[in-house]
Amino acid sequence: MVFSKVNSKVVKVDVGAAGGVVARTGAMLFYTGQVQFSPHQVPGSQSMTGMGGFTRMAGRMMQGEHERTMLAQGQGEVHYGHAGLEVHVVDMSQGGALCVEASRLLAHNAGLQSSVISVTSQGGGGGRGMLGALRGAAAGALAGTGMFTTQLSGYGSAVLLAHGGFIELPVGGPNPVFVDPDAFVGTYGSVQVELKSAVGWREAMGRGVGEAMQLQCTGQGIVYVQASEEKL
Repeated sequence: MVFSKVNSKVVKVDVGAAGGVVARTGAMLFYTGQVQFSPHQVPGSQSMTGMGGFTRMAGRMMQGEHERTMLAQGQGEVHYGHAGLEVHVVDMSQGGALCVEASRLLAHNAGLQSSVISVTSQGGGGGRGMLGALRGAAAGALAGTGMFTTQLSGYGSAVLLAHGGFIELPVGGPNPVFVDPDAFVGTYGSVQVELKSAVGWREAMGRGVGEAMQLQCTGQGIVYVQASEEKL
């Protein structure tokens, strides 16, 4: 285990044993030892700039997914927390994949492979591929979910953030799991997430997001849900 919880809102990590830690800027509370901090860039967050049309729009959305992060290296122990939010440690096995919005990711060990991936939403625009995803982004904007999400893979640990605590929902039974977009934190394993419209767009404008739109989760793995609809 790379990270250990000090309490429900703070984690600590031995930076040397972790092989370096990537955390959102401003999350470091205090540290002991010889630890150095430097800016960190998620691979892929700049890869779609300088292009035209829909791709340029996608590039802006991709950059918006990435929170500013810092890399901690050296020998010492660092304590992390953010805005008094609840923390949850996810220990990842080799081959596992964690998908989470960047705003809900506190920290992870630097050895994990990090990338920004496209998520094709269905319901607002339908279709597949880049065009379908861009059309679906309109639905995602209403629901508060992005067109892109951060993916971590490999062997290590990550720390998630949420309002009001966490619930782990297993995915893989005979029925899909439906989650309110405002309560959704992320997924671990082979989980596919699609945005579904429960009512027509005219009706949706007069209802809460959770009533109008849901995230349908299928496949095999875990969905992390916060015990609140408050956004980060």
